[in-house]
Amino acid sequence: MTKSVLVRVLLVVLVVVVLLLAAVWAVQRRLIYLPDPTPVPAAASVLPGAEDVRLRTADGLDLGAWYVRPQGRDPAATVLVASGNGGNRAGRAPLAAKLAKAGLAVLLFDYRGYGGNPGDPSEDGLALDVRAAHRFLTEDRRIPPGRIVFYGESLGCAVVTELALEHPPAGLLLRSPFTDLAAVGAQIYPYLPVRLLLRDRFPVKEQAARLRVPAVVVVGGRDSIVPPAQSREVAAAASARLVEIPGADHNDPVLLDGPELVEAVLSLVPR
Repeated sequence: MTKSVLVRVLLVVLVVVVLLLAAVWAVQRRLIYLPDPTPVPAAASVLPGAEDVRLRTADGLDLGAWYVRPQGRDPAATVLVASGNGGNRAGRAPLAAKLAKAGLAVLLFDYRGYGGNPGDPSEDGLALDVRAAHRFLTEDRRIPPGRIVFYGESLGCAVVTELALEHPPAGLLLRSPFTDLAAVGAQIYPYLPVRLLLRDRFPVKEQAARLRVPAVVVVGGRDSIVPPAQSREVAAAASARLVEIPGADHNDPVLLDGPELVEAVLSLVPR
């Protein structure tokens, strides 16, 4: 191969690589956020006693949410649930039902683009969405911040950790947190320069280290999506109690609404 041919081949390869990286840059949020955009049913048809509520974001979106209270008694506290990157709030109904049975009120909300909501998800957008949920609890329902527990699931850990810096809760439950989005992305796409390409960062570990609220981190010992070592790092940074469930993978039922998870939430309820 002559030098001129080699140069042309290298140029073609370079162009292909650049085009590939540009394509990944353009569609990356479709790889990060996996919403079920289907409108969800009425709250009461899924969770007895639950009500459909609307959340208004600072940038003008109306988001659907479900608010459920324990039947026959006042709630010991209210749990604000920030979901992971997939599905919609209907998939978190079993968790809400068990928390309500244990005496807690629960707000399940969908991010923009999820569960029939308008808009497209992004790091900044989710920050606005969770603030709309927090305003609903503190302003519309007049719940004292000291009676609210934040619950984050996977990506939702980043959402509530960032919120907690501005609005400290009574307690913070992080289920399967990653240290930052690039770290977990590099595990899934080891052949891509993830840190160079990412538009959304979600620096959970760095933000958790700045918190001064009671925290519990729940981790599955065989999590294949978020490496357990990353969740342990977040727990250490937040000075959180670590609850590790041996053998549990990321979406196993025990990590969705199992007894260890419910007990971990209850441990954060102020006495």
